[in-house]
Amino acid sequence: MSMRSTSKRSPPSPDAKDAGYIEDVDSPSQLSHSINGPTDEELLAHYTKYPNRWSRIREHIREPAAEFFGVMILIIFGAGVDCQTQLSKNTKVASMVYGDYLSLNFGWAVGTALGVWVSGGISGGHINPAVTIAMATFRDFPWRKVPAYIFAQVMGGLCGAGIIYANYIHAIDLVEGGRHIRTVPGTAGLFSTYALPYMTSVSAWFDEFLGTAVLLVVVCAMGDARNGPPPPGLAPLVLFIMILGIGASLGMQTGYAINPARDLGPRILTAMVGYGAPVFTFRSHYWLWCPVIAPIVGALFGTFAYDLLFYTGAESLLNRPNKRARELGERAKNAERRPLPAGPNMV
Repeated sequence: MSMRSTSKRSPPSPDAKDAGYIEDVDSPSQLSHSINGPTDEELLAHYTKYPNRWSRIREHIREPAAEFFGVMILIIFGAGVDCQTQLSKNTKVASMVYGDYLSLNFGWAVGTALGVWVSGGISGGHINPAVTIAMATFRDFPWRKVPAYIFAQVMGGLCGAGIIYANYIHAIDLVEGGRHIRTVPGTAGLFSTYALPYMTSVSAWFDEFLGTAVLLVVVCAMGDARNGPPPPGLAPLVLFIMILGIGASLGMQTGYAINPARDLGPRILTAMVGYGAPVFTFRSHYWLWCPVIAPIVGALFGTFAYDLLFYTGAESLLNRPNKRARELGERAKNAERRPLPAGPNMV
């Protein structure tokens, strides 16, 4: 940025000089001498987007990093409340039960709200691969960002689960009967989702599909300026209410994963710490078709239904102009370019 002024200015008053008035200068080095206090480096930081090398690197990783931390916070609260509520039922762990099913709903709702709060202003607060894929499919979210977002989300889930596992490892040992014993679903269900035994494959798939479709309808409504978006900064509160409601109404049978990263990241962690291959082979690879594929399909369906019936924004795939609309638009542009006749009696 050039520091030289092209116009003349009146000399600053003594009060202006005391306030740090910047006179016309020929170079950034002279600029530092016209202000009492800051050095060259401190002052130049205000005139460049990248004041140092790390700031340039951060520009490229801040969005995936926000998704990573958002999912990690989600899992810390979600898996944390699972461990506290379920492990405390064993008298070897605690003398009383610390929580019930409603506690689980609140923990996951709090984790979702805080995860979106941390990441929303930077990355959009997806913290869910199903949301990312749906937004890239039907909205204008760039596909080039999708791989980095999904990788960061899954790794956030893995690291969040690792933190909670380390925090509750001694309680898990007491419940399982030793450090070398790990059962599936057993305590593996504290970190990932496993359907109840009576659920058929189709029923379990539909349960996850339904929950995620409802999730995306509400998410789309939140972002619709022509509907009833929440006031700035209150989107996490809406998500808190929504996750609390989904858990209280639809969470019993499959554990309401409704988020591939929320399930896959912790599942990978459990396979790494001793639960082994059974976390993936359980019920004919349940991990893939139920908590991963079903939420993605549900998210696509929920976004499609909302855009088809309600959304009028131009960024939606369903609102792109067709051939006739494009022809009319070109015709209107050409009509606007025609020169008007000159003269006092022109119409």
